[in-house]
Amino acid sequence: MRDLLNRILPVGRRSVLFGTHQFLWHPLTVYIAWWWLYGWPDWKETVCIFVHDWGYWSMPNMDGQEGGRHPELGANLAGRWFGPEYQELCLYHSRHYAKTAGRQPSKLCWADKFSIGYEPRWFYLLRAVASGEIKEYRQNATRFIPANESHQKWFDWVQKYLILAAEQNYSQII
Repeated sequence: MRDLLNRILPVGRRSVLFGTHQFLWHPLTVYIAWWWLYGWPDWKETVCIFVHDWGYWSMPNMDGQEGGRHPELGANLAGRWFGPEYQELCLYHSRHYAKTAGRQPSKLCWADKFSIGYEPRWFYLLRAVASGEIKEYRQNATRFIPANESHQKWFDWVQKYLILAAEQNYSQII
């Protein structure tokens, strides 16, 4: 039964529908973070903010081999609509994807990371648990925060880590 559910609703789709990459809430927090870091995004940047994580839709994991390719869908759309500059903005919003390509993360990367600062802990955790993403996220972070710590402590750690990463890096690409 679980296998059927995962085929119909893979974790990436659950993330986009009601999880941490929810198709309305997550872009809103990224938009606010962009505004805080860089000023108002133009309309093409705004579209990129909304489509950058659409590639999670068919992904069976968030950070695995398949999930690591999630930037490609939004990047391909942005490239087709607006050209290579916007394709790269979406493609390199993922630090992992940028590193693999030998590129620097884009402005969208740091707004995406900084956006967790606009997430109420309870609301983020509600979505992460409901979608099942929390299992993979917690497993990937065990070298930083033990698995026996609460989800709340894990969230506090990841929030501080991502905000600090964004603050240390966003100014290098303005």
